[in-house]
Amino acid sequence: MQQGTIGVTTENIFPIIKKFLYSDHEIFLREVIANAVDATQKLKTLASTGEFQGEMGDTSIRVGLNPKKKTLTISDRGCGMTAEEVQKYINQIAFSSAGEFLEKYKNQSNAIIGHFGLGFYSSFMVAHKVEIITRSWQEGTQAVHWSCDGSPQYTLEEATREDRGTDIILHIDEDSKEFLEENRVSELLRKYCRFLPVPIAFGKEKEWKDGKQVDTDKDRIINNTTPAWTLKPTELKEEDYDQFYRELYPMAEDPQFHIHLNVDYPFNLTGILYFPKIKSNLEVQKNKIQLYCNQVFVTDSVEGIVPDFMTLLHGVIDSPDIPLNVSRSYLQSDSNVKKISSHITKKVADRLEEIFKNDRKEYEQKWDHLKLFIEYGMLTEEKFYDRAEKFALFKNSDQKYFTFEEYKTLIEANQKDKNDKLVYLYATDAVTQYSFIETARSKGYDVLLMDGHLDVHFINHLETKFKDSHFARVDADVMERLIQKEDIRPSSLPAEKQEELKPVLESLLPEGANFFVTFEDLGPAAQPMIITQSEFMRRMKDMSALGGGMNFYGELPDSYSVVVNSEHPLVQRLQQQKESELSEAIAALNQSLSPVSQELDKLRETTKDKKEEEIEQAVKDQRAELQQKEEELKNRKKATLQEYGRENKLARQLVDLALLSNNMLKGESLSAFVRRSIEIMEK
Repeated sequence: MQQGTIGVTTENIFPIIKKFLYSDHEIFLREVIANAVDATQKLKTLASTGEFQGEMGDTSIRVGLNPKKKTLTISDRGCGMTAEEVQKYINQIAFSSAGEFLEKYKNQSNAIIGHFGLGFYSSFMVAHKVEIITRSWQEGTQAVHWSCDGSPQYTLEEATREDRGTDIILHIDEDSKEFLEENRVSELLRKYCRFLPVPIAFGKEKEWKDGKQVDTDKDRIINNTTPAWTLKPTELKEEDYDQFYRELYPMAEDPQFHIHLNVDYPFNLTGILYFPKIKSNLEVQKNKIQLYCNQVFVTDSVEGIVPDFMTLLHGVIDSPDIPLNVSRSYLQSDSNVKKISSHITKKVADRLEEIFKNDRKEYEQKWDHLKLFIEYGMLTEEKFYDRAEKFALFKNSDQKYFTFEEYKTLIEANQKDKNDKLVYLYATDAVTQYSFIETARSKGYDVLLMDGHLDVHFINHLETKFKDSHFARVDADVMERLIQKEDIRPSSLPAEKQEELKPVLESLLPEGANFFVTFEDLGPAAQPMIITQSEFMRRMKDMSALGGGMNFYGELPDSYSVVVNSEHPLVQRLQQQKESELSEAIAALNQSLSPVSQELDKLRETTKDKKEEEIEQAVKDQRAELQQKEEELKNRKKATLQEYGRENKLARQLVDLALLSNNMLKGESLSAFVRRSIEIMEK
């Protein structure tokens, strides 16, 4: 028996492995099985060159559990190792300076695996002792037994093994006993090994017999050795792609279409990416791309490895040029990964443009599910925007689709304002904003439907791209202001009459929001009252709701403009009713208020050039008394007008109609409106 010390320059390598790799301790199983796959593939290569001329036989890798002995064993029938090879590959950890290595990676817990041949040693994360029983494929070689208890000391001695190959026997630590549970090991095999190119056998297939599940004699193979992405596109049919998608995502809805990646220069890359149906909720869709290296699972957290918008795709990417490393930060900085990322983005853009050009009808049918992905890409990747502006679409309220250029051509003759700015009108809800859409249509304008999850951000982005243009929501103002062809005509209603009519209407508006009543001349054919919300404030609040960093705006109460069309016959009738029924009361209040206001104005005029401390106290007292009296009279006048408004059916009907047009009339108020409407019609 030979004894020795593993070739490292420090005795701290095993504590370092346990400490720094513990957060990823489950990765050991992938590493050990990956070594077994390598050994099996190496034997197949030797057979193909004629160096190995024996029978290959069953090359399945077998995973075995023995809970009583607390061991987990991985066995292969690959090329095996001689004693000299064990010395070379196991006893000499493959890096030039352990001290340099530990210094470089002491703060990078995830960066060790995949470097310097440490894959095998990851088994010491979960095992207090590891044994290797191995026999080389070469004739006449002696099987050997290597053993190590987690210190740099090992033993190497002759052993008995009839067949070529290697057994790795892990004596599992007490704090890692989860890896002695069949379900846990099965879960890890499915996660890391489900597409390895060599069959992995774990236990036996089960069947239902005598009222219970029992083992059969048939090995349970847990992996698909030839997944669809390893085949050429010419070898696959559409149903093969669909079947592979269901294998990856058994519970998912069928995808829209796929991209088969098959590149051998300037790097090697294969894979299949699927476009899922996406309507909303970005986070739910992410982390569905699985990254592989020669069919060995690397990660399914691909943010930073591919552009963020690409994480909405589903599928598999496989490349031997991607380092087999669980550290995403390491992958993000790898030059090959960056090149692959750029290539995938280009291939996705190529595929979308191909479908758009070859079958636009199909593309339009898929647009509602493509829209979120494409907008996300255009918002976050400038190069993708440059490609996608050729096949990105607008959908209008008539459910018709246009490219950006097509839509500009459609509206530029009619939707320019007096300053020659092109105005893109849009709605976010074709039902609740129907009346505003109809108003726009009546003027010959077209309205886009922008009801997507990212449309608020996307509109802001497009305004930075489209020259001499801006977007306006149809309910952001009266139509005459949204596309202002000429100066708005002032209201013919005198200012003092406007101030008297305001409280009548304000008394009927809902609480909990700010309403600002103004009067304009919109013509007798326009609506009597229109409630709008400013484009700026609404966008800020929408972006706040989407987490756009506008929390200040999100906390503000909603603010609306109430535009009263003073030229509408119903508004004029309301004004006449108010004059007829309140003229005496208002005249009396005005008669009391007028001298007080006049006296107060004179007092202010005489003291306007004086500092506050220069004004005599008697004058200050007189001013305060007049101010209080004026405020009381104004409040009495306002209260009189508000009380009148609450009792006036016409005023309430006008306000409710405006609220109803904005989908703001609900519950008891809506029921009252219906009853009142019936009463009015019955008269």
